[in-house]
Amino acid sequence: MAVGNHKPILPGQTIGILGGGQLGRMTAMAARALGYRIQVLDPDPSCPARFTVDSCFSASFEDADSAANLARGCDVVTIEIEKIALGSMRAAEKFAPVRPGSSVLEIIQHRAKQKDWLAAHGAPVGPYRVVNSAAELDKAAQELIGAKTGIDCFVKTAQGGYDGRGQAVLHSPTDAHKAWLYLSAEVCVCELALDIESEISVMVARRPSSNGGAGETTAGETVVFPVAFNHHTDRILDWSVIPAPIPNGLAEKAQKVARDIAEQIGICGLLCVEMFVLKDGTLLVNELAPRPHNSYHASERACATSQFEQCVRAVCDLPLGSVEIQKPAAIANLLGDLWLGNSKPDFAAALAVPGVRLHLYDKQVPKAGRKMGHISAVGSTPEEAVERVLKARAALSA
Repeated sequence: MAVGNHKPILPGQTIGILGGGQLGRMTAMAARALGYRIQVLDPDPSCPARFTVDSCFSASFEDADSAANLARGCDVVTIEIEKIALGSMRAAEKFAPVRPGSSVLEIIQHRAKQKDWLAAHGAPVGPYRVVNSAAELDKAAQELIGAKTGIDCFVKTAQGGYDGRGQAVLHSPTDAHKAWLYLSAEVCVCELALDIESEISVMVARRPSSNGGAGETTAGETVVFPVAFNHHTDRILDWSVIPAPIPNGLAEKAQKVARDIAEQIGICGLLCVEMFVLKDGTLLVNELAPRPHNSYHASERACATSQFEQCVRAVCDLPLGSVEIQKPAAIANLLGDLWLGNSKPDFAAALAVPGVRLHLYDKQVPKAGRKMGHISAVGSTPEEAVERVLKARAALSA
């Protein structure tokens, strides 16, 4: 198979997904609606995507042979998680187009490389240092914090970790050795804590070719979603709303930053750019995610084309869909805590709230902090959508 061409992959053909979590599940459901066949690879034999796909390869993300076997039976391969080993990505690329490719993932899945790439390409980022030892962390903290009081640093492992995992807070340079031992990583990124007003994200979709006609293989068609406004609790996304209730000028600036990053890094598929808005109005990039994103689940209700359908269109090199707002929409995450302690969520009470829908991920074992599903709601304004979704979630345990 020629893996470098841009021939559209049409309904009836097969899409492979490396990762079978909730993002893979929802992408597969969107692909199903378009008429595609789906195969996934995931270490968990009972992963959420398993019963929505044609076949599931139960294998480690480091199993290059299994990734190659998946790709052999697919017309295109995409990802739903950044933890895929580069060897597996490259093995799959020998048999099918992989979008996004290993060159993009190599940058994004390593926080230090990602930060350095962003800084080198002119993206606005906060003060940071890449450190390789406790001594380097001590030096970085002294440079970032110095003799200031009430200023912290966040220390993050360069690889792995999500939803606040793989992170430590450094209150003083004297805590550097303790933080280094706690994280037990070869490379970390030390970031100065910022005076944050709010957190937003921007999703960009980009296909390999443009709408310039048959055979066009130059600049890919790119579509930028409306900005999402995100609220976190304990460093886990709690709720999100589209469109973000922020000034138009700030939203346009955020969309331009995200579009520039997507085009410079050469993404094929989706790229979510998480950003901070500081109290003085400064906009800074936090992290990149080359896949569907929790903060854009509301796109299923808010936009003419959801992030999941857009992912399918982008990786299959089909014309991208409109992301025009149909109605403001919000989501609230449902964590495993709701199911613990012999409690049972009252789904009927939640669904009684106007405009609410329930989205469960078919995860078999609830755990504290584990995302088991989400609730979505539409409203006449972003504020009303948030009010409804939070009211519905509160009703689950009332």
